[in-house]
Parts: sequence; C-alpha cells; structure tokens
Amino acid sequence: MVNSSGRASGQKAHLLLPTLKENDTHCIDFHYYLSSRDRSSPGSLNVYVKVNGGPQGNPIWNVSGVVTEGWVKAELAISTFWPHFYQVIFESVSLKGHPGYIAVDEVRVLAHPCRKAPHFLRLQNVEVNVGQNATFQCIAGGKWSQHDKLWLQQWNGRDTALMVTRVVNHRRFSATVSVADTSQRSISKYRCVIRSDGGSGVSNYAELIVKEPPTPIAPPELLAVGATYLWIKPNANSIIGDGPIILKEVEYRTTTGNWAETHIVDSPNYKLWHLDPDVEYEIRVLLTRPGEGGTGPPGPPLTTRTKCADPVHGPQNVEVVDIRSRQLTLQWEPFGYAVTRCHSYNLTVQYQYVFNQQKFEAEELIQTSSHYTLRGLRPFMTIRLRLALSNPEGKMESEELVVQTEEDVPGPVPLESIQGGPFEEKIYVQWKPPNETNGIITLYEITYKAVGSLDPSAELSSQRGKVFKLRNETHHLFVGLYPGTTYSFTIKASTVKGFGPPITTRIATKISAPSMPEYDTDSPLNETDTTITVMLKPAQSRGAPVRSVLHSGTALSVAGRSASWSFILSVSSAESMN
Repeated sequence: MVNSSGRASGQKAHLLLPTLKENDTHCIDFHYYLSSRDRSSPGSLNVYVKVNGGPQGNPIWNVSGVVTEGWVKAELAISTFWPHFYQVIFESVSLKGHPGYIAVDEVRVLAHPCRKAPHFLRLQNVEVNVGQNATFQCIAGGKWSQHDKLWLQQWNGRDTALMVTRVVNHRRFSATVSVADTSQRSISKYRCVIRSDGGSGVSNYAELIVKEPPTPIAPPELLAVGATYLWIKPNANSIIGDGPIILKEVEYRTTTGNWAETHIVDSPNYKLWHLDPDVEYEIRVLLTRPGEGGTGPPGPPLTTRTKCADPVHGPQNVEVVDIRSRQLTLQWEPFGYAVTRCHSYNLTVQYQYVFNQQKFEAEELIQTSSHYTLRGLRPFMTIRLRLALSNPEGKMESEELVVQTEEDVPGPVPLESIQGGPFEEKIYVQWKPPNETNGIITLYEITYKAVGSLDPSAELSSQRGKVFKLRNETHHLFVGLYPGTTYSFTIKASTVKGFGPPITTRIATKISAPSMPEYDTDSPLNETDTTITVMLKPAQSRGAPVRSVLHSGTALSVAGRSASWSFILSVSSAESMN
C-alpha cells in the first residue's frame, strides 16, 4: 500500500514478485485498490513483466485517473515458460495534490488458465530481408471484444498498434501487426499484449531477424571470349550479407545502353549467348536468399568486350563512275556496323595490271565512306580491281571489276633508238616507238632543219621541213640535203589524246668533192707565140670551201701544122679534190 499524500507528482513505488519459471499454463491474479477522500485519483498503478532479466519496458497493464469502489480483481495471462523466466513488477505513481491510497493485495500464481484475460499461443520468430515489412501474428485463446486493446511491444518498451484482428472461432482470435521498412536497427524481440476488462495477456518474446541479402565480393571471372558469347564463372563463393543462396542470376548490359537482361545460372559456369560482336558489356552477379526481397544488390562488374566477327559480306554494288587516263573513281553501297560486325575495320582497294610483261599489284587504304578515287595509274591499262572489307577476325571481298583507263599523250621516243644513215645529199633516219605509248600510237611527226655547215657560204634558211609517218612507219629518208651540213631532227609521237614530248637529235651529211662547171669551146682570150689566156669559171663547193685550183697543159702537134694545147683543171676543197 502506498500513501500518496504529500507526494510529488511522479514519485514511484515498486513491488517486485519473485522470479518465476513456469512450465505450463498458469494465471496470476491480484486485487488492487485506489481511494481518495475527495474522490480524485491518487495516481496510477502499472504492471510490468520483465523477461530473462531484460529491460522493464512499458506497462502491460495499468489503471489511472479513477478511484475504485473497494477491491477490484485483475488477471495476468503470461505465456512465458521455462527455460525462460520472468518477474512481475507493480509500480505506483503518485499525483501531487491528490492524497489517497494505492494498494495491491492477494497476488497469486494459479496453475490454470485465466478466466477473463486471454492467453497467447506461442509467438513465432519472424525472419525478413532488409527493407521488407515484418509481420507478426498474435493468436490468443478466449473471446474477443471490440473494447479489447491489442498491441506489439518491443524489448525496449516501444509499442506498435496491431492492424488487423480476426476471430478464428469461438475460442480463438488472431491479430497481425507489421514492422515496416526493416533494417538492422529493427532487430529486436517483440511480444503481443492484450488488455481486456479482466486484465492483460502477454505472449512470449519472439525475435525479429533481419537478414542482409547477399552480394558477391568479387566480380565474375571471365573464362572465354567469342564474337557472340562470353563464358563466365559467377564467382559467388565469397559474399557480403546472409545466406543461404537459393538463386544465382547474371545481369548484363552494354556499357553505353540503357537496357539490362537477367539470366538464371544453374551451373558452375555460364555462357552468355547471342551477344553483339565488338561490344563492351558489363556483367554482374545477383544472389538471392529465401524470402521476399531476398535478392541482394548486384556485385562488382566484370567489364569486357566481345571479339569482332567476320564481316557479313564484302562491299556491294561497286561500280566505276569516272574513268580518266591516270585515275578511276569508284562508288559502292554504304555499309555500317551490321555489315562490318566490328567497330575497327579497314576498307581497301586491291588492284593489279600487267605492264611490259611484268605484273604489278598494289593496295590502298580507303578513308571515305562510299566513294574513292584511285590515282597514279598508267594510261590505257587493263586493271583488275576489287574492294576488301576486313577486321581483326576476317575479310570479305567484292566482286572483281575489269576496267581500262583512258589513253594519254605518249612518252618521248627513246633517244638511244634514233639512228641516222648520212649520205652527201640525204639522211636515212629510223627510230622506235616510245617506251610508254599510253595508248595506240596514231602518228609520228618529224621536224628537221639545218643548223650549221662546213661551208660558210651555204644558204641554209631553206633547209627545213616536216613530215608525218603512220604508227607502223618508224623510218624516213630525207633527200635534197646539203653536203657537209648538220641537221636537227625532232621526233614526237601522238595518240588520240595528242602529241607527247619531243626528242631532238643531230645528224650531219657527208661532204662531197667540189664540181667544175662545163667549159664551152670558146676561143682563148689571148694567144701569143708562147702564151694562152683562158677564162676560168668558179667551182661549186658542195659542202666545204674551195681550197685550190690546179691546172696542166699538153701540146698537141700535127705534122706540117701549128701546135695546139689541152688544159686540165683540178679543184680541191678541204676534204677532196675533183
């Protein structure tokens, strides 16, 4: 009994029962009494049940704000059994200015169920994964009244109201309560408490077990790489979180994409199929433990790239759109990753031709997307070419094209091939076609002119000319020339594109002996007994100046007549005499 007179508000007095270790259904009942002279409440009476020496927590039963009409009986239906133990604590709390008495009497432990207070069946432990709602089901024996108050009491005394109450039958009713958004801080012990008109019922403490979904510590292990597949080992032996692991999954995505796929893994190693070639993938492992929300966050990623695959086909619709003498322009159908199957690839043009019975082959890298100009070719050449699309894994070629470049002006006639056969008044010239005809030779043009003579008096201005020869005529005899004269000959060849560069050489005619003019039988200019004077005519030099004139005379006699003379004149130049 506590006398609340003269007490300050909140002062407390405790009555502790001995520790109880019960092994069967039992009931504790007691009588309580609250009185006051002015009929105002002297304070409050609380009852606590402390289990296994744990915290006192919140009251499971209390009365306050009233005075009783004599002694009132209350029951405590406590469902805590050996090997667990508990202790009942009665607590009175005084209220200042309200004198009176708070009393408890006849506390008994009865070996039978309570008559009015409901008894709870065993409350089961609840295991959930982090972030999930934990639901406790409190099942009690007895009759349910809408005036009854049910709640879930935590080990530390925090109370949570029950959400749903359902009558199972005339002897059972159940209630559920949820602990929302669980975390590691939610781990505790909980018990069900009911307050009815006849007293209170208390269940055993059940544990709320919050498990951390598992996550691999290490990324998956890469075993093999192909163009469209990846062999991996999930590597899920070392984890963060709780087991057991009931499901392994592989989640993969491209590093640049916004999609992801998840596959269930049912073997130590796993093969990801139907991937895209030369694409970087990010692969993670998901582990799942039992229960809703048991899938942990993805583990560390394995970032790897698939190999390239052979191109689907070579360049298509390849055509020559422009043909010139020394270049070709190609055009083809544009293509992308769907054809190359690799982000790193080369497009080359391969071509070959035969020149001077020698085979030439070359390859050029193409940097453009749908057209290319092949330069540095030889004119009038049959060229075989094809485009090749290649990546690190293979090569595909287009169909072969055979095309001929246009003609161009020819090269020069080989200087060493020009040969001359000189005479006194003519020169025979022959030559060979250009080494680089660059097409079909249609014509030769030979220009000649006199550039010097051994005879200073020779008139050379008229000694020039031009002749044309057909493609199969590679020689010519030049006549009407001056002896002892040097001539320049310029030869150039022509195709349908025009004349090529000229080549010039010099050839000289031979010197011829001077020639005397014809003398008439004119009479001498003067005759004496011992002399004859005749008129000499100038000699024709024919390539060199006249150096001297020689003469000789012979007397002819006829018997009985006067003597007559014959004269022989000899003219000599620097080279010959006539």
